[in-house]
Amino acid sequence: MRIELEDGTILTGRSFGAQKNVEGEFVFNTGMIGYPETLTDPSYRGQILVLTYPLQGNYGVPRGPFEAPRVQVQGLLISRHSQAYSHHAAQRDLGEWLRSDGVPALDEVDTRGLTRLLREHGTMRGRLVCDQDEHAPSESVDMAKVAELAAAREIKRYPASGPSILVIDTGAKESIFLSLQRRGASVIRVPFFLPWKPLLQEAQGVLLTNGPGDPQDLGGLVQDLRGLLNGERPLFGICLGHQLLALAAGAKTYKLKYGHRSQNQPVMDLFTRRAYVTSQNHGYAVDNTLPPDWEPSFVNLNDNTNEGMRHRHKSIFSVQFHPEAAPGPHDTAYLFDDFLRSVGSNRRIER
Repeated sequence: MRIELEDGTILTGRSFGAQKNVEGEFVFNTGMIGYPETLTDPSYRGQILVLTYPLQGNYGVPRGPFEAPRVQVQGLLISRHSQAYSHHAAQRDLGEWLRSDGVPALDEVDTRGLTRLLREHGTMRGRLVCDQDEHAPSESVDMAKVAELAAAREIKRYPASGPSILVIDTGAKESIFLSLQRRGASVIRVPFFLPWKPLLQEAQGVLLTNGPGDPQDLGGLVQDLRGLLNGERPLFGICLGHQLLALAAGAKTYKLKYGHRSQNQPVMDLFTRRAYVTSQNHGYAVDNTLPPDWEPSFVNLNDNTNEGMRHRHKSIFSVQFHPEAAPGPHDTAYLFDDFLRSVGSNRRIER
């Protein structure tokens, strides 16, 4: 198979995934571990992923569950595929998994050179082409509707004895729900495109999840979210949820040159001045110029981009990084505890 980029660059590789032509955005991730979680992250829907760590597949693919029921990437490019995997929980090799989910993949790719190109020119579109069927149409994803494709299809409930949290799903990672459940929360999961306002009467808090695509494509959801800014319930946004909350509050978002996709992004809490290592996967960011009554809470120590914000007077806050990690460090998992504490405090006030 070969790789064709929109600037005319052509690279080659050896196919070990599905045999079909696909097109999408080429992005790279610098993480050293966690390829099962990375490949099932819904934020990668419609994107062709370049993994910079040279060896992939060496511990095979366990049974799961992962961050989504199936592989989310449009295609995968790596330097070396380790077919002879070794791990007690492995069920099959990486290539078998990708073929079963219909995802093309190439190894023996100059991923270092490709990553340098993407860092210089920014995220680019392109396609993966089968040599024996190069004239066949390329499968693609409508990025304006990609969040709808990545989100759950129906309302799901995860009952527990703790406070009830309404999670508005725009392509959520399963680890977000596990993080809430481990802390005793009862969760109502609703896709953003289904009527979620009637469910507010059951919830003591609201969480906005991660997901793929440009937050400005979700203008209808942004408009609806403005009704949650009254402070009646604590509100927490993660990744895309952070961007959507910012737009609802009146801030602006913009596209990063090549995004933050790694497990070692350093951020600083602007109130405690403490630094954390975080897992991130996003191509858009919130402008640091926030509306009145809002203040930045975290900043990226690599490029000074916004990593979080909070309301000055209400229990509403959001972060650009992933406190649930998966894969990555759990340095900021305490944010789920902070959110549930604010929900508990709000319940006591209501009584």
